[in-house]
Amino acid sequence: MYTVPVTISQHLPDPHRDLALYDPSLKTQINGTVVPAVSSDYPSIIFIGSSYFESYSTLPGVKFSHGFNMGNNGTRGMETLLATVPLACKALGGGKLAYWEIGNEPDLFKTTTPNSVRPPTWTESDYVTEWLERERAIRSQLKKSCPEMATDSRYKYIAPSFAGLTNSLDAVRTWQGGINKDKTIALNSMHNYIGGADVPGVTLRHTLMNHTATKHSVDQHVNLSQVLNHDGLTKDIPYILGETNSLYHQGKPGLSNSFGAALWGVDFNLYCASQSIRRTHMHMGTDYRYASWQPVQTNKTTVGTKAPYYGNVMVAAMLNKENDSDEVQVVNLPTSAETDAAYAAYVNGRLSRIAVVNMQQFNYTDEETGATSQLSERRSTKYSFRIPQGSASSLSVQRLMANGSDAITGITWDGWSYNYELDNGKPVRQLNATVGESVAVKKGVVEIELPYSSGAVLNL
Repeated sequence: MYTVPVTISQHLPDPHRDLALYDPSLKTQINGTVVPAVSSDYPSIIFIGSSYFESYSTLPGVKFSHGFNMGNNGTRGMETLLATVPLACKALGGGKLAYWEIGNEPDLFKTTTPNSVRPPTWTESDYVTEWLERERAIRSQLKKSCPEMATDSRYKYIAPSFAGLTNSLDAVRTWQGGINKDKTIALNSMHNYIGGADVPGVTLRHTLMNHTATKHSVDQHVNLSQVLNHDGLTKDIPYILGETNSLYHQGKPGLSNSFGAALWGVDFNLYCASQSIRRTHMHMGTDYRYASWQPVQTNKTTVGTKAPYYGNVMVAAMLNKENDSDEVQVVNLPTSAETDAAYAAYVNGRLSRIAVVNMQQFNYTDEETGATSQLSERRSTKYSFRIPQGSASSLSVQRLMANGSDAITGITWDGWSYNYELDNGKPVRQLNATVGESVAVKKGVVEIELPYSSGAVLNL
């Protein structure tokens, strides 16, 4: 059993501008109008009703982070914030609340087109002033409606939730400007994507299935975290990626929904863990190409478990701990090729697992016709690891497999399929998959062979 805790950050649609307004007379949860000129993926004119907050009762055992809107800076925007505080806090009572959040990607407020929501002169100081005004207003409302949530120990935020490191607001200047003046920020949250769905030249081989590219992307956050800690701005505040996934603009068909993206997810999340990125919140949405699953049938996407889900399961296996008190540390094991990645997981200081990801691209379909390709042989790579003497005589193996990096179905983890059509997403053992495999330790060295475009976990 994998015991990785689950927290969901719930944002309303229109993620860059936070423009949704509260309508107490609305009989449905949400009334959204899609504006194709802005996006066909989510509604850009949005009203929510009181029943919207019932969604916090749909997933038992899950904690939620609730985001209050910030983009709408008029009177109605503040009225919405104040009116929804009682609704949100009462819906999140009984231990459902993880953190609050104010605004989503405010560093895009003055640059998003069309219709930016802040003037070009808007600065970090202006943002901090607005953020603190809302944070204090929310606490005042909580004291009236849910006073137990307004205490110093429970009143905590994820912030500043910037889209990236090089947009119109600078994270260092924001922290220097006093965003945590009231000591209410519990997690220093930034967002990250490896690339963009519409950026020319984005491919599986050079963008997602590339350890060098992944390392470069994450290392920028590691550097920022070190600067903030060195300057004493975020002391004892964990650095997280509060929104992340493969390619921004909800992913690209054929890339973000492929098995190659699942392999990327393993490499990305384990590398983040090895660099003390304390959380990664994988972004999802209905019809999004990088989603781990599609919960409802639409005219764009069928209900089902998507390829990235399987990468998440492998990550959970690596981070697994039998007891809540266990401490898991992930170490990046340097490799010679940018298409290889390897990690060691130590539980309470003892080597427990080794993960290997082969990201050498192997497509099983012809790129032009989409038909099954017989043009090339699927090769493999051997990996050797030296383990502590006396640790084990053999290691069990769990493999992450598919027909190729471009596969979007037919994926298995340790011989299990989570395909929706088999048993509504519950695990189903596949008879054609090899399970119960083990590899011997010889003279302190264990060796495993991985086909191109696959992954494995070795368990001590």
